[in-house]
Amino acid sequence: MENQVVVVTGASRGIGLSIARRFGQAGANVVICGRSEETIQNVAEVLVNEGIQAKAKAADISNQSDADALVQFALDQFSRIDVLVNNAGITQDTLLLRMKDEDWSNVIQTNLTGTFYSTKAATRQMVRQRSGRIINISSIVGVTGNAGQANYAASKAGIIGFTKSVAKEIASRGVTANVIAPGFITTDMTSQLSESTQKQMLELIPLGRLGNPEDISETAFFLASSGAGYITGQVIHVNGGMAMSG
Repeated sequence: MENQVVVVTGASRGIGLSIARRFGQAGANVVICGRSEETIQNVAEVLVNEGIQAKAKAADISNQSDADALVQFALDQFSRIDVLVNNAGITQDTLLLRMKDEDWSNVIQTNLTGTFYSTKAATRQMVRQRSGRIINISSIVGVTGNAGQANYAASKAGIIGFTKSVAKEIASRGVTANVIAPGFITTDMTSQLSESTQKQMLELIPLGRLGNPEDISETAFFLASSGAGYITGQVIHVNGGMAMSG
């Protein structure tokens, strides 16, 4: 990945930060974004101190102008974009009968429409280059569904259909588009769950452990590598065996 330019949304912590770090450690120029200017600049400083070439841009990718500005920022810094990882996402969980309109629209706008905005902006450059990799982070619940997450599951299922359609449109230009569908990953959110809840989660996972952010970042790194050049329009499940499909 030496001198490749990688844009990662939602990179202030967790999976997004792990992905940015993995690419940076391999020599990539990394552009990261998050909604908080102070937080994302602090994260970039940490990465730079680790020897990673990182640039930060505050952006809310649910806003089209922010998504466009993020891509333009990357181009202003490095003149090209080789990899886009759409990781930014939010949850507003509640049962359907209690779900407010804004609970639905906020999650769809950020997770699905935000992915559309940033993908569209980056794809313009990749098509001109006749090369590029788009990696969209979905979720196991986008395939299986989950009680209390109708909005989140719908947004993540939408990412899958969106990515497959985009993959067909841009394949002839040398650009691939794939999806990673994580299962239960150790993050700030899962660490706050009760011991009994975590035990119930583990019982659903054949490998008997939660995933970690590095499980996802390694998969993203592979999909961006030369070894994945013949893979496009695919959903890569990284869930310890929770969901198996033929």
